[in-house]
This record gives sequence, structure tokens and C-alpha cells, in this order.
Amino acid sequence: MTMLVDYTVEGRIARLTLNSPHNHNALSTALVEQLHRGFADAAAADVRAVVLGHTGPTFCAGADLSEAAGREPGDVAVDRAREMTRLLRAILELPVPVIAAVDGNVRAGGMGMVGACDIAVAGPASSFALTEARIGVAPSIISLTLLPKLTARAAGRYFVTGEKFGPAEAARIGLITAAADDVAATVADLTTSIAKASPQGLAASKALTTASVLAGFDERAEELTEQSARLFVSEEAHEGMLAFLQKRRPSWT
Repeated sequence: MTMLVDYTVEGRIARLTLNSPHNHNALSTALVEQLHRGFADAAAADVRAVVLGHTGPTFCAGADLSEAAGREPGDVAVDRAREMTRLLRAILELPVPVIAAVDGNVRAGGMGMVGACDIAVAGPASSFALTEARIGVAPSIISLTLLPKLTARAAGRYFVTGEKFGPAEAARIGLITAAADDVAATVADLTTSIAKASPQGLAASKALTTASVLAGFDERAEELTEQSARLFVSEEAHEGMLAFLQKRRPSWT
């Protein structure tokens, strides 16, 4: 089996590193399954935090659409939405904090993962964007973790414009915790502080911060799954994705 996620433990810190740079660390079924396994292993180990990092210039570009070949688009859309919800929930439910260590491009499902992490640090090579509206869909599932973190004004802007923004803006609007010139050093300082906490104290403290987000999952996940699938198979989405692949303007522009 090809390893797409590297799992290591250093002292009281577990590290999960997305290691599929050939496809921009896209969320293939195999990569997502390995992430789940890594989170489960971390939960069973005597660690105090998980650092979620990446290799290559992209943290995560979102779903691996190449896996859709030979399947009904509606089935793919529903499966992907449910897979994404399950992954985001796993991050939120983990009894130890998850720190996103980002120094690259973040799009689509990658944005949702950053939003789900308890702490996010981004380096100077980072860029962020929500471009779903440009291809006829919407950030449906990932809104469950992004809307609780972003300011209302920022969400109202970036959900609809698709603009790219950097780490300083990401910190200003609440998407990340800190912009840093040295991501590794900043994360090391954070994990040193976290490692001083007790397992019980960490779990209870984290649960206080994630309770309302998890409640939102229970209330809206199925509705947003259906919305995501409906948009994905629409004529506008077909035109938007085709235009993107063909590097041309979509018909509505």
C-alpha cells in the first residue's frame, strides 16, 4: 500500500504529514483513510497534540476528482461530501488539540481542515482561497468549520469572490491562529506549552471550544451533503469544471 500520510511520534507529539505532492495532497479515499488511521493511533497513544503538516507546495487542494471516473456523478458527490464531514468531525472530536502547520496553497477541503484544527500556523508561502462559486458549486460541507472561525464580513466576501489571500489576512479574519516566518519554530513553541497539560485537562478544555461546532454538524450535515451533491451534478457546475480544465472562461462570464 502506498503511504500518502506519514505518521510519527516525537515525545508527546504525534505528526501526520500529507505526503502526496504529485496530486497536491488531494483527498483521495486512500489518503483520507490513512488520515483517520493516524488520528486513531494518536488518540490511543500517550500524546498531547497532533501536528498536521504537508510535503510539497500545496497543503491540500481538496477532493481527488480523478476517482470519479466510471461512477455516477451524484454518487460521487454524496460520497465525497460524507467523507469530508467524517474527516472534519474526526479532527474536532480528537481528545487532543490538532495544529495545522501550513506553508503552501490551501483550497477547498484543505480550507475545511484548517478550519477544523484547534490551532493553525501559516508560513509566508501560504495562500488561501474559496473558489467554489467560480465553478458553479459552493463550500457547503467545509462551511461547517469555516463559518465558526471567520468573521462574518470575511465570510461574506471570500465565499463569493474566490479571491486569493495570504497568511496575514488569514490571521486577521480568524482562519488561522498566527502567520509566522518560521512555521516549525512557532509550532514547536506551541507544542512545548501544550505538552505541560494533563490528558484530562486537554480533552475537557478542547471539548469546550468544539461543542458548538459539533452541534452544527448534527443539525446541518445531511442538508449540506444534499446541497453539495445537487450543485455538483448541475449544468452550471459541469460547465464551470469543464471551463476550468480547458483554461477558458465559463459561459456565464
